[in-house]
Amino acid sequence: MPVHAAAYKSLRADAKKHKRNEAVKSELKTMAKKLESLISEKKKDEAQKYLKAFASKYMKAASKGVIRKKTASRKISRLSKRINRIK
Repeated sequence: MPVHAAAYKSLRADAKKHKRNEAVKSELKTMAKKLESLISEKKKDEAQKYLKAFASKYMKAASKGVIRKKTASRKISRLSKRINRIK
């Protein structure tokens, strides 16, 4: 256990950040699943609209350090490619 007061404060802050990061990651996964379902149902227009919100959310999470920027870019790129392949 920590000895200094600052170490206790770090523990509290870390717990708070962890909780927030988990919530954001969970929301991102939910959004990804919804977008995947739109793609599998071949709803191109809806998927393109949803991709905009999805990309925004992913890049915001990346800029906050919840996920890595390249991971976000790769995920967005792959899903947008799949949307564009829908006929």
